Amino acid sequence: MSRLIVISNRVAAPKPEGEGGAQGGLAVALSAALREYKGLWFGWSGRVTDAFTGHIDFARHDGVASATIDLEAQDVDEYYNGYANRTLWPLFHYRIDLAEYDRSFGSGYERVNERFAETVQPLIDPDDLVWIHDYHLIPLGAQLRERGLRNRIGFFLHIPWPPARLLTSLPAHERLVLSLLAYDVIGFQTPEWLESFQNYVERELGGHCEADGTVHVGDRSVHAAAYPIGIDYKEFQEAAASAQAREACARLTESAAGRHTIIGVDRLDYSKGLAERFEGYRRFLEDNGDCLGKLFLLQIAPPSRGEVHTYEAIRESLDELSGRINGEFAEVDWVPIRYVNQGYGREDLAGFYRAAKIALVTPLRDGMNLVAKEYVAAQDPEDPGILILSRFAGAALQLKDALLVNPYSKEDISDAIRRAIAMPKEERIRRWRAMNACVAEEDVVWWRRNFVAALEGRG
Repeated sequence: MSRLIVISNRVAAPKPEGEGGAQGGLAVALSAALREYKGLWFGWSGRVTDAFTGHIDFARHDGVASATIDLEAQDVDEYYNGYANRTLWPLFHYRIDLAEYDRSFGSGYERVNERFAETVQPLIDPDDLVWIHDYHLIPLGAQLRERGLRNRIGFFLHIPWPPARLLTSLPAHERLVLSLLAYDVIGFQTPEWLESFQNYVERELGGHCEADGTVHVGDRSVHAAAYPIGIDYKEFQEAAASAQAREACARLTESAAGRHTIIGVDRLDYSKGLAERFEGYRRFLEDNGDCLGKLFLLQIAPPSRGEVHTYEAIRESLDELSGRINGEFAEVDWVPIRYVNQGYGREDLAGFYRAAKIALVTPLRDGMNLVAKEYVAAQDPEDPGILILSRFAGAALQLKDALLVNPYSKEDISDAIRRAIAMPKEERIRRWRAMNACVAEEDVVWWRRNFVAALEGRG
């Protein structure tokens, strides 16, 4: 079996059991894949150095071998905080109004991708499969090809791909998309994001897309398809059954004092629709006076990308909005929103999910959203909770038995909460069984096998 070389912006070793701080979905998914597949995970260490030297730090943790490099402060500012998170991230999440176009961002993005290519190339053997991840590293495949690499190289995008009419607002958009043609396989989370890519290829590049996923542009052909990512279902089930999860469940249940718990768990990011969620919940409180004091929203929102000014504004606005809602509706022995700006480990989150009657997962746009799948996996089969899910999350295409809502509509969110509270147990169980079967079957192992099979030419 060929070795697998995974390359992503950051390398995150699995956290020992009991450590605080939740890992992102990408970190959990790739750790799970590499436990079964011999290879190497390469990326940025997260550290800053005075001058880039190309020095590589090698490590091994829990069966995962890693190789990391340090970047200069200018690299981080222009490549990560700049082009990746102030240009591509908002644009790819349909927020063209927030996208910042700065020439230095683009040059920094190219420079760091070149540094990745120069540093990782000597670590790649001729028979290795190379799997590059996410919007930070779109040009990396082309950079490796320019340096003579002939291996099979795949790319997977974890976030949405925007419609052509939005993407064309990006300076040098054609160059960025053409660099994707250096890959052998391009993976997207959903058919919708795939179709947006195909539409751009045909409309802007004069290419042709076949029904089997082959994309032709000039004399270059690549395979593009949807590979929806899943959670490590078995590992999450074990986490949900742990003593720490049981303790977290009991802790939240006791503090609820007989009230229904609605839970939201999201990074502090404008794409997650937190302000719209709070407003939808406020509408529910306004329209359902009989429910006041009988439920509360627990919103866990650890800070994200504090160096980017947009996120500072989000935090300030949510602090103000949650305070206004609590001031308007709270009683001496009840507050409608518990707003927590810190992260929790997987075991604690599994326990909180199990204790919650309702999960509000309402991003304005999301590539997949693994919180929705984790909530389903954590439920008590005899008395499961209800998932309220944005129809604009990639997960909505698989979890069709959730209550699907338009996250921009306060009335939609309010009505869904009311419907969830009143839903009979038999319907809750039926919906949960269908969703859980999907989460269990189409897990991270299924995702990895499908993508790697395509990369090996077997898909």
